[in-house]
Amino acid sequence: MRSAKLTAPRRIEIYEEERPSPRAGEVLVHIRAAGICGSDLHIYQGERSDVALPRVLGHELVGEVESFGSRVTRFKKGDHVTIDPVVSCGSCLSCRRGYDNLCSTVKCLGVQVDGGYCDYFAVPEEKVYALPSDMPWEKAVLIEPFSISAEVLARSEVKAGDKVLVIGAGTIGLCILQAMKLAGADVLITDFADSRLEKAKLLGADRCVNGGKEVLAGAVREFTGDFGADVVVEAVGIPELLEESLSFAAPGGRIVVLGFHPAPAKIPEVTVVKKELKIIGSRMNCRRFPQVIEWFDGNRVNPEALVSAVYPFEKMDDAFRDILAAPDRYLKVLITY
Repeated sequence: MRSAKLTAPRRIEIYEEERPSPRAGEVLVHIRAAGICGSDLHIYQGERSDVALPRVLGHELVGEVESFGSRVTRFKKGDHVTIDPVVSCGSCLSCRRGYDNLCSTVKCLGVQVDGGYCDYFAVPEEKVYALPSDMPWEKAVLIEPFSISAEVLARSEVKAGDKVLVIGAGTIGLCILQAMKLAGADVLITDFADSRLEKAKLLGADRCVNGGKEVLAGAVREFTGDFGADVVVEAVGIPELLEESLSFAAPGGRIVVLGFHPAPAKIPEVTVVKKELKIIGSRMNCRRFPQVIEWFDGNRVNPEALVSAVYPFEKMDDAFRDILAAPDRYLKVLITY
């Protein structure tokens, strides 16, 4: 089988390797499509100290069941499936409480352990979810990014009529926008790329603000009736944006943080206390795949609108280079096998 490995920063090489055999409790998936995530781009450029090379990247994965080991009961050969990339131990206190994404040794496929940029991939049955057989691969592969938005939706405790500010209109920001609209919220989304904001309008944003052309603070005041946003989602991962988020939030508001940066943010305690703000982390996803599959199957979200380009497996390195050369041109780039 083919396996695409990041052997050094900015160099992916394709190898021929022996097909794995599923062990007891594992499903062997013939991967049909995969996505390139922002975290993959950081790893590709050598910006993640927690990633040892060589590494097979890839955590947004869909395919067909090829075979399975003993004790597997939910799948048969040919079933269409997607894979939850959260790797948890299953035995620590967080896992026993049901928080797989907060496992004491949590890992992500394609990051701390090898992922699915390969033709066949063996994964524990509990991390495999069935898909409708008529769902296109190019649509289904967006389930994992939308699981991030489902986690944010749950963590934010958003309700119908809430005013929500989403900072960042990349793939994840646009997934969050759609999730918030499903909940009945009014959403202002901001970015510096007009092309992304045009996409946000298509996907139902109530207000779009280019932060390079318009003062965001004034737009938020106007959008919220000078009260502030009930929910602010910082989906970029820049400390200064988290600091600004406190001023955008309404009294009693919630600030959801997705990204992380090595530099700390300077958070004034007086603002947090006087407004009784909640600053909430949201990490990967915690068993959100069934919810997102229902969204997709019911056409309640528009994942196809996020796909900017599709590359064949053998052109994977070209795909990474093209994205980095013109990042504003691309949202989600897919790899087909």
